[in-house]
Amino acid sequence: MAIHFCLGVTLLLSMWATAKCDVPNEAINMECHDRFFVIAVDLAFTGNEPHFEAVDESGVYPITRHRAAQCGYSIGVLPLLGHVELRASYFSCHTENNDDKVFTFNFNLVVANEGKIVSYALSKTCSPSLPWSPREVTCEVNYMEVSVNSEVTCPSETKKEDWNAALKSAYTSATSDWQVMLHGGEEQGMPMNLSEAHKRGYLFDLTDSRLVLRAQYGQPESFSTEVNGVPVEGVHATLFSRQGWVVLMVDLVAACSMHEGSYNDSGYMMWDTPEALHPLMTSQHEAQVKIGVNGELVEEPVAEERGYIVKKQNTIIQISIPYNAEGAIRKSLVSGDLFEFYIFDLYLEQMLFGEDQMDTRLRAHRTLATPLLPRSLFSENRTVPEERVFTVYIGNVPEDVELAAVNLNGQKCNAPFSNESSLTITKVIQPNHNHGYTLKVSMFDPVIRQKFSKEDATMQQTLEINYTLTVLPENEPFYHLASVMAFTDVSPPVFDALCTESGISFKLDHRPFDYLWEITIDSDLLTSELADQHGYIMSNDSNSLLLEVPLLSQGYQYEGFNLKEVIGTFKILIRDPKTSEVQSSSIKTCSFTTTELVVCSTDGRMTVVADLALAIPNGGNPARTNLRDKYCGPKETDGSRALFSFSLNSCGSTVKLGKEYVTYENEIFYSKKLRALKNPADPSNDIDRVMIQCTYPLSGLFRLFSVYKFESDKAGFGRIVHSAHSTEGLLSPTMEPTTVFQTPVYTTRRSRRPVSMRPGYQPPVKYIKVSSFLRNLPKKGAKGQLQIKLNPFISL
Repeated sequence: MAIHFCLGVTLLLSMWATAKCDVPNEAINMECHDRFFVIAVDLAFTGNEPHFEAVDESGVYPITRHRAAQCGYSIGVLPLLGHVELRASYFSCHTENNDDKVFTFNFNLVVANEGKIVSYALSKTCSPSLPWSPREVTCEVNYMEVSVNSEVTCPSETKKEDWNAALKSAYTSATSDWQVMLHGGEEQGMPMNLSEAHKRGYLFDLTDSRLVLRAQYGQPESFSTEVNGVPVEGVHATLFSRQGWVVLMVDLVAACSMHEGSYNDSGYMMWDTPEALHPLMTSQHEAQVKIGVNGELVEEPVAEERGYIVKKQNTIIQISIPYNAEGAIRKSLVSGDLFEFYIFDLYLEQMLFGEDQMDTRLRAHRTLATPLLPRSLFSENRTVPEERVFTVYIGNVPEDVELAAVNLNGQKCNAPFSNESSLTITKVIQPNHNHGYTLKVSMFDPVIRQKFSKEDATMQQTLEINYTLTVLPENEPFYHLASVMAFTDVSPPVFDALCTESGISFKLDHRPFDYLWEITIDSDLLTSELADQHGYIMSNDSNSLLLEVPLLSQGYQYEGFNLKEVIGTFKILIRDPKTSEVQSSSIKTCSFTTTELVVCSTDGRMTVVADLALAIPNGGNPARTNLRDKYCGPKETDGSRALFSFSLNSCGSTVKLGKEYVTYENEIFYSKKLRALKNPADPSNDIDRVMIQCTYPLSGLFRLFSVYKFESDKAGFGRIVHSAHSTEGLLSPTMEPTTVFQTPVYTTRRSRRPVSMRPGYQPPVKYIKVSSFLRNLPKKGAKGQLQIKLNPFISL
């Protein structure tokens, strides 16, 4: 695949109004080589249609395609390198030649700049670093050129018939002007003067010491042949002039291999050229070959290091170059999938040594290209499961390919990537001019597909990746797919718990998969509304859940009641949201000290620690206190407090029914006789009354006033009411009971005396029995009153 595209110019160039300017140094590079001069200009500066003009003393000459081949210029646009390049032979038409040792080049670079035509003057003087060989042959991409020392006039190996025909024509010619006979085609050509030859596309020039012939490929008079299967094209001209009885004749031969190159399965580009391309160039000794790239020959050790191979077989010199060798030009291409091809600008020198001292130096520029080669990218799963992050690397990305977007499980993310979310993409540069990208995304990002397995308690996480990459500069897209999967062991969440002076503090550090479970207090889902209702203090953010549970809040279970401490246990349950089955629990038990408390248990028992300092006279003993039933005394006392624990349906408790609540109430008394003795000046003995209450929601009671036992699915709300001072700040139910509408019902008969008296004695009683439908009571009856049926009292 060639990369040189000859440029044409319009005939109106001479009519354009142009401005002379200087080219910025960073946009242009001019270099002198052994046998040619080269100019490279950045395409970003020239645009898509730059033009060159050759300048000499006689004028300005646009370099058209035809003039370039005839005058020794080769112009090519190399988009892969990003520049336009002009190569000029040292014997090119408009070059100032000083004794074949110093050559001065003058050109105009013409570009369109913002709608205006601008001309830049370019000039360079070069001196070849190598002496000229007797014969020099150049095989450029668009022309052949041969130059010989003008002092050598006798052929050594010219075919006899060619020599005789030229000699006969020279003798019969009546002019002393130089003439030329072209040997090629099926018929022998007739002599012509140099002007006619120039019209046919051949250029002859006589410098200070050399004769030059130049012709473009494909001329009618050129010859084509094969040497051991390698196609060869050449031009053979005999230049002669008759000076009296002396005839001066010079044979000029240029021959070039036209092998297009090939590519083998081992990854080598190959190019063949005959060891001797023409009988006049036949070597009597072994030829020497040097190769290089981009107009620079390299020494043999360097060539071997780069992997270049030169070998001879059946008089054919075969050049093998690794497709990705240094100096190769690479380009990506999308054709359904990603492909690439390599272009190698081969520069070859052959030295042919003849016994007649007519050594020949042949220099050839040839462009070699591979076919389209599949370019495979690879994906590598670099995930470390413990990090809980998918890490995927895509590599072997060519330098002219960029990542434009990624599609994660159907969700597209376009470049540029901000890396502000849980997705990060990092470009990784490789030393071989390739690069790659590392993609990281949390395994618990919402984009990840997750599937939970109860059987083995694992979470399967899947990420399907579709990379969108583009080939520059065309921005042609193609796609690369990758898929990764991970399995994560999961377990129900566990709270850290801490005892405080006022309650228990629970903390849960969030994990991405905690959403698989529900957090409940008993059977109620833990929400901010529930926390407010029960008096909990809860805060929940993206990092953790904090729950402060004050003592005596709903949900506590108590044991070991005494006046010194109370042992409270609070339990948080973790449930399966689909089946409500308990999967785990976080339980914390703490010991608390308190002045007063009321505990209303689910099994129908009220436990009270009450401060009786104002309820008894000075010097009174709290052990002498009792409930409404005087046989129900305290379990434990100290200087001012008493501990009572009794069944709600005993000790003279009264029941007050509301629309949604039922309240059990009792009172702590100090003996009236003792009060009178202690305080005779106060006949009314009106001191502090201590009321104690437990309130239960009707909806949570299973059997209200059961003959055998009390059942409630929730603990009640307790309260101690002191008549002698304000109750502000004392414990009260979170939700106040509704207005009582029934006359208080005493659960014991006052006329009944027990058989014996002992502290803390609680006599057995019979109860009022209320139907179970009370939990779903209608709010109002026919006349707007709540209706309830009570069984009559049952006496002992």
